Amino acid sequence: MLSRIDHVGIAVRDLDEAIRTYERRLGLRSTGRERLEHEGIEVAMIPIGESRIELISPLRPDSTVEKFLRDRGEAVHHVAYATDDVAASLEHAGTAGAQLLDEAPRAGAHGTRIGFVHPKSVCGVLTEFVEADGQPGA
Repeated sequence: MLSRIDHVGIAVRDLDEAIRTYERRLGLRSTGRERLEHEGIEVAMIPIGESRIELISPLRPDSTVEKFLRDRGEAVHHVAYATDDVAASLEHAGTAGAQLLDEAPRAGAHGTRIGFVHPKSVCGVLTEFVEADGQPGA
């Protein structure tokens, strides 16, 4: 079901500065930016090979990313795996004993469908399943 690492999410305090850092220090280029008001975050995607880096910045104090930044500082937030079927991936993980943060797929950035598994269930790593949106590098 899982085919590749879709992206690695990195929590950052200042999205503009983080984009400049990745562009200046690593020579990578941001290709898409989106505000997800319902999640309280803004994201920027940076393609690299068949994967992407997702820079995530909170929009408001009650955002889960804001809490993450307060607790841990800027750091890797999650690893996302591409799947053809988020619902089936969530069901498989749940049946195998994983604690699900999402029982069903929900809307993600760039028209994707996503679902999360609690870090306690995957060696301390927040795990995301992402249904391909047909937009490589979006």
